[in-house]
Amino acid sequence: MGKRRLEDALKQIKHPVNVVYRCFELDPTMERDVDYNIYEKLSEKYGMSIEQAKSNIDNMVKMASEVGLDYRFDTMILTNTFDAHRLVMFAKQLGLMQEMTERINRAFFTESKHIGDHATLIGLAEEIGLNRNEVANMLESDSMTEEVRADEQEARQLGINSVPFFVINRKYAITGAQPTEVFVENIKTIIEQEGPFENLSTSDGVSCDEDGCEIPKK
Repeated sequence: MGKRRLEDALKQIKHPVNVVYRCFELDPTMERDVDYNIYEKLSEKYGMSIEQAKSNIDNMVKMASEVGLDYRFDTMILTNTFDAHRLVMFAKQLGLMQEMTERINRAFFTESKHIGDHATLIGLAEEIGLNRNEVANMLESDSMTEEVRADEQEARQLGINSVPFFVINRKYAITGAQPTEVFVENIKTIIEQEGPFENLSTSDGVSCDEDGCEIPKK
């Protein structure tokens, strides 16, 4: 939802923007195959009742629908997402990181697919144009493990302990799935104060980058 709201905000910004996704596991200890649902998970994690968990999820579903997202938590399959992150990093090398991220998100939140299952991930990767055999070989190896762990280590160093978390121009942080207008207001304010954002690949334009950002101390 935070991703979609940021995308909606960027449509209102007149400068070109480059968004880079980074890896972050909410629960690295989760097994690939689990026998509990999202409501039971939230109840255990936050000490709330199943009814309260369902109420909170219902509110999230309503907010997601407002930005065109169809969340289906009743049939969601919880799993360890480490291999999904590795697949995204693999796709990044081939210029398809955003497409892979979007496809996995839809598979998980809307289509109730098991994104910890290798066969599922291979199918999703093939849909966006990745080579089936190359993806299968990558998943069976430990490829992209260091890349995922490096992102997670950097998140810890920056004090990031929840998602979504956005870092703009290597300086400014926006936390949570803020309303679209909050993203627009903050980005425009930064542009007014600093001029065009730093672009890490060219000398002009705008870049929203979460790669190695340093957040100024207040």
